[in-house]
Amino acid sequence: MRRKISVALLVLISSVTAAPYRSEGQTASEAARKVLLRVSPQFPSLARSMNIQGVVKADVLVAPNGTPKSVEVKGGHPLFVQSAQNALREWKWEPGPRETHEVVELQFTH
Repeated sequence: MRRKISVALLVLISSVTAAPYRSEGQTASEAARKVLLRVSPQFPSLARSMNIQGVVKADVLVAPNGTPKSVEVKGGHPLFVQSAQNALREWKWEPGPRETHEVVELQFTH
């Protein structure tokens, strides 16, 4: 009896840990839509002159037709935020059946 419980517990734990992460309301195939057009952000001149580099992480709400509806910055250096938002508003994703949230990280290095 004890062995059966151990095996059942092991199966349950392995199925939970092996499940891919996805946000609520998305299937695995929708969790990461393919980017069709990437626009590189402009490197701010102030950041260049101060020799500042960094990363901006953003959550982009993508419409069913693949265009961004909104861009919400989740973190990064304030000097790069506006440039990242401007670039991400021009990106295009593959069409999908409904809106999805895509997490994007943009690297600012020179």
